Amino acid sequence: MNASAPQKILLIDSNVLFNKRLGDALRHEGFEVVAAAQSAFALTMLEWNTPAAIICATNLREMDAHAVARILHADTATAQIPLIALGDGGDQALMAAFSAGCDEYVDRKLGPQGIAAHVREFLRSRQVGFQPTQMLGTADSQMTSSLEHMELSGVIQMLGSSRQTGALHINAGETDGIIFFDAGEISHAESGSLFGDEAVIYIVKSCEGRGAGVCKFNYGSTAASRTVLRSATDLLLDAMREIDENSRDSAESEPVAGATTAAEIAQRGTQ
Repeated sequence: MNASAPQKILLIDSNVLFNKRLGDALRHEGFEVVAAAQSAFALTMLEWNTPAAIICATNLREMDAHAVARILHADTATAQIPLIALGDGGDQALMAAFSAGCDEYVDRKLGPQGIAAHVREFLRSRQVGFQPTQMLGTADSQMTSSLEHMELSGVIQMLGSSRQTGALHINAGETDGIIFFDAGEISHAESGSLFGDEAVIYIVKSCEGRGAGVCKFNYGSTAASRTVLRSATDLLLDAMREIDENSRDSAESEPVAGATTAAEIAQRGTQ
């Protein structure tokens, strides 16, 4: 850190004791810290006292990190301020933070020193254009997840929300595939003889709801060509639609024991 011009962190947490301990740890890392217990008051400082990053708790009663993310992104003057959600752990909390538009998620269980060190590395990585995250509990430059704990669609949404660049390798049963991301957008995908949009839909359909398999994200990997032309949201919606249609077709083709068919009802009406 440059001692003459320390980066400023806006810390928002209603837990006064934890707020103080984390503030001290951040100062030890060389940051200048402005602490607040309420988001509404803290956000009034942004126009004249813009921080290098905002750390905001996800358990605030009135305006938590999720709500703050929406407010920041709605204003071009604050949209570029990175927001780090401070949560209580778990994949659901992590997914909620990225879905809301937070730039990073950090688990409160890391403790003040661990969180402060993570914030330092996060800001350093942003300065050089590379953003390793702690999305699934790893601290190095590679993210690995079991599809038993998180659906592939959720992983794809998080990589998009956090604007990651790299390659997501997927292995689930007979399905082997790879999906490339460029600043959060899917740029290329392959699985067997399939590629592009078709490969993305096939991979998601094959993995969703299986409860088994693994995926591994290698940061910084890029594809030689762009074959995916539609947005990740559109592709995920198509995959889910096909999954629902296949489920309905299977249900309709299997008679339910004790169920009364429309033909039987019609026949009874004529008797």
